[in-house]
Formats: sequence, structure tokens, C-alpha cells
Amino acid sequence: METSATQFTNQRQLTRRLGFGVLFGALVLLVVALLGDLRQVSRQVLDFRWSLFPLVLALTLFNYTLRFIKWHYYLRLIGARSITYGESARLFIAGFPLAVTPGKLGEALKGVWLNQMSGVAVALGVSVVVAERVSDGLAVSLLALSGVVAYPQYWPAFATILTILFGVVTISQMRPLALWLLGIGERLSLIKRFIHSFRLFYEGSAALFRPGALLLAVGLGVISWLGEGLGFYVILLGLGLPANWHTLSIAVFTLSFSIVIGAASTLPAGLGASEASIAAMLAVLLGLTADVSAAATLLIRLATLWFGVALGLIVWAFSREMLGFNAAR
Repeated sequence: METSATQFTNQRQLTRRLGFGVLFGALVLLVVALLGDLRQVSRQVLDFRWSLFPLVLALTLFNYTLRFIKWHYYLRLIGARSITYGESARLFIAGFPLAVTPGKLGEALKGVWLNQMSGVAVALGVSVVVAERVSDGLAVSLLALSGVVAYPQYWPAFATILTILFGVVTISQMRPLALWLLGIGERLSLIKRFIHSFRLFYEGSAALFRPGALLLAVGLGVISWLGEGLGFYVILLGLGLPANWHTLSIAVFTLSFSIVIGAASTLPAGLGASEASIAAMLAVLLGLTADVSAAATLLIRLATLWFGVALGLIVWAFSREMLGFNAAR
């Protein structure tokens, strides 16, 4: 696992992967705008009440803050106690741009950075990244649950994804099964040399998915992602939708379910899948026109995904030595 993760330490490779994700993201935004008629979508964006946008960004920062608390808690659970809050925060934010790398595989680089900063094994760091994704997936699934009950056409996709998430957690807690599988791996020449890393990854995952830790992580996730759901509600208000419980509930459900769909797609940051689900659900559930749905989709992705990418790149610019960029040639 260390071998596969360290391939991302080359700055040129990382830049190329990130560039691909950014270009793909720009293409997705353009397609969304074109589907809603570029001229009409532009008018909706210009007419948006931009005085509300700082509040949307503040709610996104609220989400990031609670997720950072979970991240730092996870680092303590795997034994990375030497890392300071400041270093941990910089590492956490620096991971945001990695989400737009193909398949999100670049996020494994957080394990490499953590190893360079604290000496914790890369495999243990990667287990934190996986635990983040699983706990976030469970959190947004809980937020989307009421909407799925109200709109049963979304139930098959929801049930499939939820089953996979719970399956990952369950297997991590079945220690005899995991040790048996690792034992088999030790006898297979193709993966024998990676078994030590796999074992460390399993031990980290088992600790992070224990009931107490999982409940805390999912609880923080529900509150943090609700913050982004409220941000989406504010965007809909800025586009002229009425301020009522129906608009709020659809905003939270739509954003939560789109995150689930985006994660399941394995596309970089869910690009394309998330945008398509947001626009389609707004049209179906709120009866919005294509231009309004497209404008809302563009604004929420700018205020969440691309805002986070921008913050991460700022950290990259001022933390090159911490992230090992100075050593990469």
C-alpha cells in the first residue's frame, strides 16, 4: 500500500492529475450551463442575491470545521498524537484539491503527508481517509433518509449504497474473518509483500469503525453536512424561491442525495454525477425550470467543492515544505 500511495508524491504527477480534475470540472459546469440555456442561466446567476453568498460560504466553513474535528479525532485514534492542531488543520485543508483527482485516488496522498509529518505508517493514514468517506456517506444518507421515504423512486440507489457502507463497517469489526483473509494473503506471492500494509490498514479501520467512534463521527457528520444543506437552502432563497419548510427539506435532501450519488459514481469529486442529480431533482421535486436548476447547481458547487479546492491550493502555496513539494522534482 505504501508503494502505490507514494507514486503520488511526484509533484508533476500530482499537478497533472489535479489539472485533469479541474478541466473536467470546468467542462461539467459548462455542460450544466448549456443544458439550461447559457444566456438564461447567466441571467439567473447575475440576478442572484449575492449579499447572501457570504452566508453560504460561512455554512460551508461550518461544515469544514466539524469535519476537521472528526479528522483530528481520528488521528488521535490511530496514534498520531505528535501532530499539532495547526499542522493537522493544514493537512486536512490541503486534502481538499485531492478530491478532484481521478477516482479520488489522490486522497491517499494524505497518508503520505501524515507519514512525513508524524511518522505514522501510510496505511494507517489511508485508513483515516477511508473512515472519513464512510462516515460522511452514512451521515448524508441519514440526512437523505426522510426524502427517500417521501420519494420512493430514489430507494433502490439509496439502499444499494447504504448496504455497501454498512458492509464495510461490519467487515471491519469481524476480526476473525479479517485475520483469516490476511492469512490467506500471506500465502499468495502476488500480494504477500503488501500484507503488512494491509494489516496496518485493517487495524486502523477496525479502531476507527468501533461503535463509539463511528457514532461520534456520524453524529458530527450529520450536523456538518446539514450546514451545507442550509447553505443550499440560502442559495434557493437567493434565486427567488419561497422561504418555507418545503424548500428547506428539498434543499437538504437534494444536496445530501447528490453527495451519495457522486461518491458512488467514483468520478473525481462526483463531477457530473452530483451536478446531474442536483439539477434533475430540483426540476422534479420543486418544478424549477432548467435555467434556475442549472444556476442553483452551479452556485452550490462553487460554494462547496470549488471553494474547498481554492482553500486547499492556498494551503499548498504556503506549506510546500510541509507537504513535501520542495523535495519533489
